[in-house]
Amino acid sequence: MEESLSGTLAIDLGNTNTVIAFQDQNDINSLLVEIPNISSSPGVIPTAVWFEDPSKIAKIGISALKMRDNLNADIFFHSNFKRLIGNSIERINKKNLLNPSECGKKFFQILWENIPQKYEIKRLVLTAPIDTYKGYREWLVNLCEGISVDEIALVDEPTAASLGINVPFGSKIMTLDIGGSTIDMNIVKIEGGEGKSGPIAELLRFKGNDVSSISKQKIRCAEIIGKTGSKIGGKDIDQWIVDYFVPGNNYFTNLLKAEEIKCKLSTSSIKYENKYPIKFHTEQNQEKEFYLSKEIFEKILIQNNLLNHLNSLLKDLLNQARGKYCTVEDLNAIVFVGGGTQIPLIKEWITKKISKIQIKSPPPIESIALGALAMTPGVKIKDILNKGLSIRLFNKREQKHFWHPIFCKGQTWPTENPFKLILQASQNNQKIFEIIIGETQREKAYNVIFENGLPKLSDVQNEEEIFKWDKKPLKIEIKNKSSVGEDNLKLFFRITKSADLLVKCFDMKDEFLGEYKLGNIF
Repeated sequence: MEESLSGTLAIDLGNTNTVIAFQDQNDINSLLVEIPNISSSPGVIPTAVWFEDPSKIAKIGISALKMRDNLNADIFFHSNFKRLIGNSIERINKKNLLNPSECGKKFFQILWENIPQKYEIKRLVLTAPIDTYKGYREWLVNLCEGISVDEIALVDEPTAASLGINVPFGSKIMTLDIGGSTIDMNIVKIEGGEGKSGPIAELLRFKGNDVSSISKQKIRCAEIIGKTGSKIGGKDIDQWIVDYFVPGNNYFTNLLKAEEIKCKLSTSSIKYENKYPIKFHTEQNQEKEFYLSKEIFEKILIQNNLLNHLNSLLKDLLNQARGKYCTVEDLNAIVFVGGGTQIPLIKEWITKKISKIQIKSPPPIESIALGALAMTPGVKIKDILNKGLSIRLFNKREQKHFWHPIFCKGQTWPTENPFKLILQASQNNQKIFEIIIGETQREKAYNVIFENGLPKLSDVQNEEEIFKWDKKPLKIEIKNKSSVGEDNLKLFFRITKSADLLVKCFDMKDEFLGEYKLGNIF
């Protein structure tokens, strides 16, 4: 009997390929999920649907691709639909029986039904593009209504990709994504860094309940600094290879063979001058053998203006970034995504154009799905503080009390690392320290005023108001002699998964003075 696995499934729906990966709750490693007659390789499923009418069984993945040369394929064969979901600008193929949203739903339903039974899915993680995020998210929320999984989370694609290359939160990265149908270039700033909370996934469902409209755990998307792209991709390169030897021929079998040798010539072990045989079907349905080398492959790419096209896209992207005060020198890394970025000529091109920035090349197709798993480890789902917490301290110079923040609104909890605070005595020989906690009740407010008929924001009308908890203050007694201006007490604050605020106390000699519950944050 096959061993059952229980854990998290990640699905990265791509425009050309969809990647599906699984992480067992007792394992730090991820698995690429293979589905017979649907996957083209482990974890990789061509994003394609063959749909004739409701009375016939629809096909997806590799089974749908094999139907592409059949009669009425322009009506029944659906591809390139992911980029149109939630995107009202681009035109759709009106001949197709299904619109992009329906097509995505059909693809997802069939995929879900065919996931091997050995995978017990406790949590589902989905990815979303940031340029059409709002509409795409709405589509996903509706899609998830028919899925029986206790926890469903959503992550944005650039942030998921960045986790696989280990760049610090707050970094600015450029992503070059050459997929089967498109080239996408973008520069994004990953959430977090400089004291800001890091990126988290958004909960769509938790403990079996739909929380997509009420969860305080909202996605923290990467910020788009610049984005450009075109509808050129790996499939066009396959067609260029075929046209070089058999002009005007677009047999599906020829395109598959072209893709196969393209992938072979993209590996580092292949020598530049070596020629490799490839057999194409001619118009007379005869098979003819040709030879292709890296040298000829690069010649084909250059003849079809690929490098000139990439130069144009890059120039446009960097111009957009400069408009937002971001230059090449501000980039932390360049990330390669998509199979097309493995072509040596592409790597050489970007290295020459941007020579000083480190190039990261994670697994090109599955990196986003694996990053999505990394953003939602099989451990815990965090919530968000909807109010700040502070401790009351005494300012001896000004002879008045003030509030010092411990945890800020928007931070995640339960806390992974405690907040450390060192206290000094306000008077000599002080033995007792009072711990008084307050919470933010109201944020800063601003008045709108009109000058010469134009609305403007006034100065700050009122500051954040902090109200003391209606609880008896915690009193901590120290044993050692205290003096004004010297450190006397170390406090470590944390919030537990049951929403309790705890403090652990030590003197300056690291003697443990106890851990106390200060109250519940709700």
